[in-house]
Amino acid sequence: MSAKSRALVTMALAMTVLAGCAGSQGSEPQSGDTRFVAGDGAVQVFPAAQRQAAPAIQGETLEGTTTSLAEHKGDVVVLNFWASWCAPCRSEAPTLKDIAAKTKDRGVRFVGVDFKDDKAQALAFQRTQKPGYPSLFDQPGKVALAFHGMVNPAAIPSTLVLDRQGRVAARALGEVRYSDLLAAVTKVSDEK
Repeated sequence: MSAKSRALVTMALAMTVLAGCAGSQGSEPQSGDTRFVAGDGAVQVFPAAQRQAAPAIQGETLEGTTTSLAEHKGDVVVLNFWASWCAPCRSEAPTLKDIAAKTKDRGVRFVGVDFKDDKAQALAFQRTQKPGYPSLFDQPGKVALAFHGMVNPAAIPSTLVLDRQGRVAARALGEVRYSDLLAAVTKVSDEK
């Protein structure tokens, strides 16, 4: 084999190895994986007949209490997956806070899911933002993985809107826009 051929083979093998390390959006993160997948923030609303039941999730909040989806049975629930290290999460926090306050009287409850984060940094974020709703501390990413097939666990921020039957009615991957989220939450909360 010529030197040129050996160099091409070596380069092809190196590219194959590197491509395998990069993974893809469809691959699941491994323990300690902090790959970031950006979304465009567009809200996708699912027809009622196509909605999937959300998994039963519960856990400890950043403040040390416990919460679960079961506590909000019969309410519309907005789950927001965030992290203090995520710039789009910081940017969308005022939007979420305002919509949570505006829709509370409509039977809408917000729950944050602090994903793969440092607890001290997450608590500082909460003290600064004062969202008005609890956040589960999901450092290992187990809550996100429970939604496999509904929300990519590596997409931060992600927002899910659950209908009153506990089914995923809408999803946004990436920083959500105010008018889009408010419209989706209003549509789902108006359903009978």
